[in-house]
Amino acid sequence: VQLQASGGGLVQPGGSLRLSCAGSGFQGFRLGNYAIGWFRQAPGKEREPVLCLSDTEGPTYYIDDVKDRFTISRDNSRNTAYLQMNNLRPEDTADYFCAAKLGTPILSTLYDSSKYDYWGQGTQVTVSS
Repeated sequence: VQLQASGGGLVQPGGSLRLSCAGSGFQGFRLGNYAIGWFRQAPGKEREPVLCLSDTEGPTYYIDDVKDRFTISRDNSRNTAYLQMNNLRPEDTADYFCAAKLGTPILSTLYDSSKYDYWGQGTQVTVSS
């Protein structure tokens, strides 16, 4: 299974970005069979969970500050998950990573990066004027 994250870039404060996480793998692979989490890692800081979603539960947010600004969604027909980020702030600057966990785990446990089965590479988000 491979996850390909994309959509990062440079945006001014108050702007928006939509990150994508495209999944692919063996024949019959369905990203819908996985819970999806987004993490971020700011320069000089540890990776932190942002939010996650499964087909049966969620979303669960791990950062209160993004609850009114970030939205996670998925298009299972495209095997793609999305992170819509609005009203971006400089403190949102980070590398953003998507991750997948097979099944329908309890989302409140998915703050732990070790729970995930697969990871995409990071996509860089820079919020600056």
